[in-house]
Amino acid sequence: MDIITQFELLSDAAQLAIIGGLFWVFAGFAALMERRRVKRRDVDRLEQVGWVPWTGLFMAAAMIGGGCIVTALGAR
Repeated sequence: MDIITQFELLSDAAQLAIIGGLFWVFAGFAALMERRRVKRRDVDRLEQVGWVPWTGLFMAAAMIGGGCIVTALGAR
């Protein structure tokens, strides 16, 4: 059985918990990237690479992930 079929067969609470966990993983990645951006000293290089709102992405992903996990725990 492939992973998509296994995910489809999980309960709604388990699916929400997994999705919430994935959002938290992405929030951790965004926090790490924001930390790297803040430590960077060369502004010219930063402007060449571009700008991503890592703090906003972190906050949004953490809140969505937390909401999914809390909802999953309440649905048990």
